[in-house]
Amino acid sequence: MKKQIFTTIIVFLFIGIAVSPITLGLNLSAKQIPYSEEVKKDTQNFFQDLLFDIYIRVLMLVAHKPSIATCIIKDKMVVWSKGYGFYDIENRKRTNEDILYLQASVSKTVTSTALMQLYEQGLFDLDDDVNDYLPFELRNPNHPDDPITIKMILSHRSSLADDNLYWIALSYIPGDPDIPDFPYPWLKEYLTPGGIGYSPTTWSNAKPGEKYYYANIGFSIIAYLVEILSSQNFDEYCREHIFEPLQMYNSGFRLKDHNIDDIAVPYEYKNRVYFRHPHYGIHILYPAITLRTSIEEYSHFIIAHMNGGLWNDVRILNETTIDLMHTAHFSPEDTYNYGLGWALTNPENGTKTYGHSGGYVGVLDYVTIVPDDGVAVIIFSNELDSELQASRLEYRAFNAINKALFWKAYQF
Repeated sequence: MKKQIFTTIIVFLFIGIAVSPITLGLNLSAKQIPYSEEVKKDTQNFFQDLLFDIYIRVLMLVAHKPSIATCIIKDKMVVWSKGYGFYDIENRKRTNEDILYLQASVSKTVTSTALMQLYEQGLFDLDDDVNDYLPFELRNPNHPDDPITIKMILSHRSSLADDNLYWIALSYIPGDPDIPDFPYPWLKEYLTPGGIGYSPTTWSNAKPGEKYYYANIGFSIIAYLVEILSSQNFDEYCREHIFEPLQMYNSGFRLKDHNIDDIAVPYEYKNRVYFRHPHYGIHILYPAITLRTSIEEYSHFIIAHMNGGLWNDVRILNETTIDLMHTAHFSPEDTYNYGLGWALTNPENGTKTYGHSGGYVGVLDYVTIVPDDGVAVIIFSNELDSELQASRLEYRAFNAINKALFWKAYQF
């Protein structure tokens, strides 16, 4: 930690030494050359951008992020985007706005959107018992008489409580091959007592709808509902009804959908070394975790959600459905909450936001939208350790990048 602080101080001393003579030179020249206001403004912006970039790079060093891709949306359009660092360290490949990043839980924003498109077609109601559609009985064995609704699953209120790490570890597979019998009957074997993949810890003691428990497997159920209701493979459905209409041609949930050379390598920082992980799939949780997309393409999706379901005259959802997704349907007074596939904040006397974060092996992403200001900031990165943890200093540095981007957003 001392070394990191020392490095930061040295970098800022360097900035001061490097910039001061240049600034002084400009001031001296200004006495002799009648600069126009436009030239002065351009010069000021140049040095402001230079210092901003250096600040971001220092924070990346502290956060141990080999690369980040960033984007600022304001008034329903991208006003700034930029990539920093190397998405492939060993081959010295610099990132840019078109490089694909694994999304981890940010994937849920797309998965929930897919299901809500089918909701608009009248194929189900949010308060329907999910058993009306599944080919097996889904009940919390601790509360077998209480129905689990689709709204509960979308809101992490189904009483599903835990991801069975044994089965998830088995599905963490380099190369992302297909898994036989997924989603059915695999989900039945995982979620119902007596199944070969079942664990009692999968379910909480709370009644369905009573408490918030974050459960990735719930969004595998959501994707399965998409397949049942649409009679399409989930990935194919998303491609036809979300990615292609929004010109997200390189986005997808399966590794086989991509050119591997265009994907940011997942790293973890351990013992002062970046460890390179293979590109991987988590097939039983792929609808919840393994979307890969670029800053450029995902911005189309975010603009659609900020604009009542519309991007570039293409509508993916109606405005009333968008509002439903960005609304807390359980305990709406809570400061931190969850809508239908979207995380929400509702701080007392503070700024309301919606969006999502995502963290998995070799990935940490933030998507934050301030609806009242029409502003959004997106950050993709390609480092997080295999225990899905970062030090307090690393998180503070990454959060500082997010804050810096919001500062920049309000300069436009």
